[in-house]
Amino acid sequence: MKTVNHKCPSCNANLNYDPKTKGWICEYCGGKFKLEDLKHNEENFKETKVKKTEKKDKETPIEMDEYQCQDCGAKIVADKNTAATFCVYCKNTAILKNRLSDKFAPSKVIPFTKTKEDAIEAFKAVGKGKFLMPKEFAAEKNIKELSAIYIPFWLYSCEMDSHIKGKGTRVSTWTTGNYRHTKTDTYHVERNAKFKFERIPIDGSVRFNDAIMNSIEPFNYDELCDFSPSYLSGFLAEKYDVESEEAKKISIERAKQSCYKVLNSKINYQGFLPELKTGEVKKEDIQYVLLPVWMVNIKYKDKLYTFAMNGQTGKMIGDIPYSKSKAFLFWILIFIVSALIIGLITYFV
Repeated sequence: MKTVNHKCPSCNANLNYDPKTKGWICEYCGGKFKLEDLKHNEENFKETKVKKTEKKDKETPIEMDEYQCQDCGAKIVADKNTAATFCVYCKNTAILKNRLSDKFAPSKVIPFTKTKEDAIEAFKAVGKGKFLMPKEFAAEKNIKELSAIYIPFWLYSCEMDSHIKGKGTRVSTWTTGNYRHTKTDTYHVERNAKFKFERIPIDGSVRFNDAIMNSIEPFNYDELCDFSPSYLSGFLAEKYDVESEEAKKISIERAKQSCYKVLNSKINYQGFLPELKTGEVKKEDIQYVLLPVWMVNIKYKDKLYTFAMNGQTGKMIGDIPYSKSKAFLFWILIFIVSALIIGLITYFV
């Protein structure tokens, strides 16, 4: 397996992408570089052949590959879906080239604009004012584990002719003398419309929770740029394991439901019973892209709680449980304070 290693053109030190400057900064010599300055890194990178680990743990279905760090020679182990990782010894980024080539080559990427400091502040803000939050969620070790990951996404675009038909009813009532009359009119109803959908996002990784990925949307796709491995320098990255055809099916169904919702809103009847709903795709396109996400998993009471932040917009999501011990002490305190107040009122009255 081949790896791409990004080095400073001036001093050959490790080079990482900086979200603030939208460029690359060398921490050793202070050099600042743009993408065009690093083209030679991609064209003339050092290639190191590594062997796939032949020994497999029968109890563990995870496939692992082994690589050699080009800086210090240490062994790097990664699972089959990792596209970029780090050497635990020298912190050098290892971009696994074979996992970013051919069909696994992304066409576009949105670079990180939010730094780790931004992610830490957003994470702290989630727990601010929540005094029943378990102390584990404010632990420094968890804050330090916030990781920047490029998540694989499919962006599906299409035009769709949508059609819906069924029976609509209108009910009218009136009174004549002592009699109350009810009339129900039934109509044949049809609605047709053409829709255009652009960049419906589908999470391309099965191990990342779809609900979480959907919650940190939207991304500003106007900031998509042509993919370059240089953007991965200093970050983790995944390759997709949801195939494009599966992503298409999910996207088309999502588009159809949106069409039906709009068409239903145009049916002005008291009751409507649909008999036929269709959505025909005319033009379609799908792109494989990498989108930036800050993420941390915190284990509490044998359950994992995931916090994720959109690495472009800063939108943070995550659920915080409450500490039962803190809740118990809180209600004890309420009881004591209430008893004191009642006692004082009784004493003075």
